Amino acid sequence: MNYCYQYPHPAVTTDCVIFGFDGTRLNVLLIERGIEPYKGRWAFPGGFIRMEETAEECARRELREEAGLEAAYMRQFHTFSTLDRDPRERVITIAYYALVQLSEVVGGDDAARAQWFPLDDVPRLAFDHDAILRQAIAELRRQIHFEPIGFELLPPQFTMTQLQRLYEAVLGVKFDRRNFYNKMRHLGLLGESGETVTMPNRREAFLYSFNRESYDELKERGFRLEF
Repeated sequence: MNYCYQYPHPAVTTDCVIFGFDGTRLNVLLIERGIEPYKGRWAFPGGFIRMEETAEECARRELREEAGLEAAYMRQFHTFSTLDRDPRERVITIAYYALVQLSEVVGGDDAARAQWFPLDDVPRLAFDHDAILRQAIAELRRQIHFEPIGFELLPPQFTMTQLQRLYEAVLGVKFDRRNFYNKMRHLGLLGESGETVTMPNRREAFLYSFNRESYDELKERGFRLEF
């Protein structure tokens, strides 16, 4: 027997906060809206969920169409359902954040209207996306203590300075270089490549990589990264 529900149905969308690290600052990718409402304002990549797709499938489709991202680390972090968040109709959005390297964004269908913004220079956003951004940053800062998600923002090999600057950018704090180095080495999350790179000060810096096997062992015992 087929049933037909008579009560009103809200529309459902996904929005994705895409974070990238430029070596010094944490950036967020925004799309300039080409249609009303909020035409000309900046917003996160997102759109309405199709009848034949899940929320995650919708989010990944929007990442592909609007940012040219075929694959990215992505995590669902909150559902926003304020009654007046969209002037067109009753819309609920399921929000995700994604962590990518800036070079991975090659441009999708809306590439001409996509731009990276440092977190301290984000313009006023469309809809309730300012609130979504604040929540995404809070969740990223919380999660980085329990999972090494920050490594998704770095190349496969990186220096200890790059890693320290990343954590400082995400958490909004400054670390003592020696203490940070000792903490990371003590955790055993890093593997040494045996290679070096010449830094701007002409000194040689060792290159490291993320050790997933060591992390999996740590997580089984209970893992929390404290500074």
